[in-house]
Amino acid sequence: MPQRNDLDFYNRVADEWWCETAKIYALYHLNPARFQYFDHHISSWAGLKVLDVGCGGGFSCEYLARRGAIVHGIDQSPSCIAAAQKHASVSQLAIDYCHAYAESLPYPDQSFDVVVCVDVLEHVADLQQTIAEIHRVLKPGGMFCFDTINRTFKSKLIMVWLLEDWLRQIPRGIHDWQKFIKPKELQNLMVKKGFEAIEIQGFNVLGETVRENIEAYLHYRKTGAFKIRFSDNTSVMYIGKAKRLSTS
Repeated sequence: MPQRNDLDFYNRVADEWWCETAKIYALYHLNPARFQYFDHHISSWAGLKVLDVGCGGGFSCEYLARRGAIVHGIDQSPSCIAAAQKHASVSQLAIDYCHAYAESLPYPDQSFDVVVCVDVLEHVADLQQTIAEIHRVLKPGGMFCFDTINRTFKSKLIMVWLLEDWLRQIPRGIHDWQKFIKPKELQNLMVKKGFEAIEIQGFNVLGETVRENIEAYLHYRKTGAFKIRFSDNTSVMYIGKAKRLSTS
């Protein structure tokens, strides 16, 4: 059996991060849809101080920097941080990258207008501490934008058995189904840590039915793009936002 939640994978593929033919580049194609959702809650990113927690090689950081945000990114992989710094330099983008962990963010209290955390919460060592740290570094009224994976039989079927073990579109061992997070669990934790105005929606990358799953996968293989739909169906992936209480 492969090791689960194998985060060393990101060190191993860091040099491939910006290679358009690498499997990791699939994450790049999720950004337009993610920010289509986030843009409903943040009308303009220009001038906002934003932290990307778990930034990898910098896909979301560069996306935000090009839209005028003042961007900081942290990641547990030093190799990914090096790749992100190199690509930002070539792209002439001023992004402040730092090797750090989500459970111990190296920033003062109330530093950021927005914290973005995508494809990350299902990997962290301590979810409660991560949410507490995100709350700590947000300004009162600041926005937390996130997506993650639900812990259901369907998510195990699609994310682990299908995409990892059978199709090998995701490296085997990258996910640990036990670390996937039910929406209610995350919502309750965020309320406990001092968030309000929480919204969660289904982030359906591969459709909702078996037929849609197959069609979406074939479309991705042919075009390199995802057919993403937002809905009330959170059975596999979900996306959301929350605000730090203004008085917390």
